[in-house]
Amino acid sequence: MPTLPNESHTSQQNRWPDWKWQLRHRIKDASSLQPYFQPTPEEEQAISNASFPFAITPYYASLIDASDPRDPLRRAIIPSIAEQYLGSMAQADPCEEDAHEVVPRLVHRYPDRALLLPTSECPVYCRYCTRSRWVGSTAPPINEDSLLNATQYLREHSEIRDVLISGGDPLLLSDQRISHILSSLSRIPSIDIIRIGTKTATALPMRFTDNLVSILRNFQPLWLQLHFCHPQELTAEVIAACKKLADAGVPLTAQVVLLRGVNNDTSILQLLFRRLIQLRVRPYYLYQCDPVPNAMHFRTSVQSGLTIMKQLQGRTTGFAIPTYVIDAPNGGGKIPLQSSYITSISDSEVVLRNYEDLPYIYPNTNID
Repeated sequence: MPTLPNESHTSQQNRWPDWKWQLRHRIKDASSLQPYFQPTPEEEQAISNASFPFAITPYYASLIDASDPRDPLRRAIIPSIAEQYLGSMAQADPCEEDAHEVVPRLVHRYPDRALLLPTSECPVYCRYCTRSRWVGSTAPPINEDSLLNATQYLREHSEIRDVLISGGDPLLLSDQRISHILSSLSRIPSIDIIRIGTKTATALPMRFTDNLVSILRNFQPLWLQLHFCHPQELTAEVIAACKKLADAGVPLTAQVVLLRGVNNDTSILQLLFRRLIQLRVRPYYLYQCDPVPNAMHFRTSVQSGLTIMKQLQGRTTGFAIPTYVIDAPNGGGKIPLQSSYITSISDSEVVLRNYEDLPYIYPNTNID
């Protein structure tokens, strides 16, 4: 824990576990990174010229290996010169969420699901953020009129049974506001489950105070979808936060984006997924990185992702393997990707290849 300017070591040590202190002291310029590591001239230039805001909590900055300029968390969070180069495929809103915004802050893109966006603020700004067009903006948190309009729409569309609260990071709102939003949604009879997408478990694990966990426990069935990118994030603080949530009966899943130079390696993802299930966090989705501006350098080929998924199969516990998905352009939704294990199929047999690429013949009885 580096000592920050104008903070005594003792004072900082006492305040470090306070999530509000962490937010107030987020690092937003290159010079403030120096207690943690010396940014390169290229990083300093990229931070100064970044079109997408830069911010990182002191806690998350402390996880970066100062001796390693290729540190994976550094690559994922610190702006780079590569952000300036836009590919021809880049789209500001590849999932067409804006086109499916039915009332302010509510997106209805799938038949039975809706997305509520109560805040544009995050504890850290991942450089590959799919909502970088809006996240980190000056947009204020959702007001009461917008929340009422959203809940009214949900009442009038009883086909919606599942609401995902995302953003920005909804857990940066106050406990009172989180409780109010959850209460407003839970009173709608047609909603079966509520989900919250959050990066706080990795970037601000001290956010999970006893009071917040009690609130989340009171609104079951409620699922938390935690955003991870690398095993380096699984610190003692994160382990404690996940334990507290799991012990309270809050179901936990993990979403990971496949990122070049960060985690596009089978051994890294295998370790991450294996350790997550030890924490009672179920790996849910491995996302192909969306073609958003400023993040094209993170993208891998789809074939690379398929190769990783095939290498994971058979080498780790089945429920430790997430579904590899593309969020299809033009609002097409999530499409699962999987290497084909079927070589041929006939009325009498199916010829298969397993995770070791060895052939097997399975009898096929046609009873249709």
